[in-house]
Amino acid sequence: MIEKFRKTCLSCGGSLSAPLFESDNFPASAQDIPLKEELSHDCGITLRLCRCEKCGLFQLDCEPVTYYRDVIRAVGLSDTMKELRRNDYRHMIEEYGLSGKKFIECGCGNGDFLKVLSEFPVEIYGTEANEKFADEASEKVPKAHIIHAFTETPDTLVQGAPFDCFLSFNFLEHQPDPMSMLKCMYSNLSENGYGLITVPSFEYILNEAKYYELIRDHIANYTLTSLCYLCENAGFSVIEKGFIGIGDTLRVVVKKEVPASEASAINIEEFDNTLGKSFDSITKEVSDYTEGLKKSGKTLSMWGAGHQGFTIASTTVLKDYVSCIIDSAPFKQGRFAPASHIPIVSPEYFIDHPTDVILVAAPGYVKEISGTIRRIYGEKAPEIKSILDF
Repeated sequence: MIEKFRKTCLSCGGSLSAPLFESDNFPASAQDIPLKEELSHDCGITLRLCRCEKCGLFQLDCEPVTYYRDVIRAVGLSDTMKELRRNDYRHMIEEYGLSGKKFIECGCGNGDFLKVLSEFPVEIYGTEANEKFADEASEKVPKAHIIHAFTETPDTLVQGAPFDCFLSFNFLEHQPDPMSMLKCMYSNLSENGYGLITVPSFEYILNEAKYYELIRDHIANYTLTSLCYLCENAGFSVIEKGFIGIGDTLRVVVKKEVPASEASAINIEEFDNTLGKSFDSITKEVSDYTEGLKKSGKTLSMWGAGHQGFTIASTTVLKDYVSCIIDSAPFKQGRFAPASHIPIVSPEYFIDHPTDVILVAAPGYVKEISGTIRRIYGEKAPEIKSILDF
C-alpha cells in the first residue's frame, strides 16, 4: 500500500483537490520490473490524481518513486529520439547564439543524449545522481564533464558553473520539489542564460483520453500553463512554449531574466472526469478486441515494456491474454511487467514463439517500431496494432 505523500501542491504549495481520478491495480513503478522470484511480492497500487486549486497542476497524492533522482532512459538509442534531440540542440545553438558555449544536462543518465550533443560545437556538462549511470556517461562521452550530483537545493553550486544553457528532458515530472531544482539551475546559469525543458503533456492525456499514460513515476502531470507558472515563479521568462512529438510532450525554452511580478493567469477548463471516461472506454474496447481475437483463434503479444504498456496490461483483460511483452532493452528482458506479471522478452524470442498480432504499446514510436517489426520478421511479420487505436 502506498501511503499518501502530501495534501499540498509540490509546485506552488497550494491546496490539492479531492481525487479527480482513482483506480486500482496500477503498476507501483515503471522501472522496478520484477524477476520471476519477486512476483509473489509484486502487486498493483491505487493511483489517485488530484489538482492544485492555485496553479492547476495535476498531481498524484503518493510518495515519489525511490529512484526519482536517477535518469533511467531506455529510448535514448531510438532514431526518433536522436533526431528530436538534434533538432533541439541545433535550434538552441542557432536561435540563441550558443555555439561554443557551456551546456549542462540536468539528469543525464547514461549519456545517450549528451552523445548526440557531442556532434555540436559546445562545451558539455552533465549531472547524474546514479553513480553507475554517471560512470557510463563518462565512458560514452569522453569530451563531457560528468558530475556525480543532484540539483536538489537552490544553493547547490554545480562544478563548472556558470553555464550558458541547461537541458532537462522528461525529468521534472518525477521531482517532489521541482521549484528547488529549477532555482538551482537558475543560480548556476550565466546572466541571460537559457534553459530547455521537456515534460509529458497532461493536455495530451486528457485530449486523447489515454488514462494509461498515468504512472506513479510521474508524480507531477504538467499542462503548458502549470509548467510556465512553475518556471516563472523560479525566476525565468518563458520565451518559447509548445508541444512536440505526437503532442504528448511539452517543450519550453526559458531565459534567466528579472522575474515577472506575477505568474501567467491560469485558464484551465474544469476537470470533467475525462480520465474516468477514458478508463471505462478503453477497458471496454480492449475487452471487445481480445474477445474478437479469441473468436478468430488469434494470439497476441505486445511490443514496448514502458509505463503505457505496463498500465494498460495490468488494468485491462490484456493481462490474461497477452503472451509476452517484447522489448529491445536487454536490462528489461527476463523480467516481468509489474502488476500484470507478463514476461518481458527479446525480439529474437518472438521468432520461435510467434503470435498472430503484436500490439505496439509505445505511443510516440509506433511508426518506428512497426518498421522494426517488419524489418526483423520479414514475411513472417504478424499483424500490427497500435495502443493508440484504443
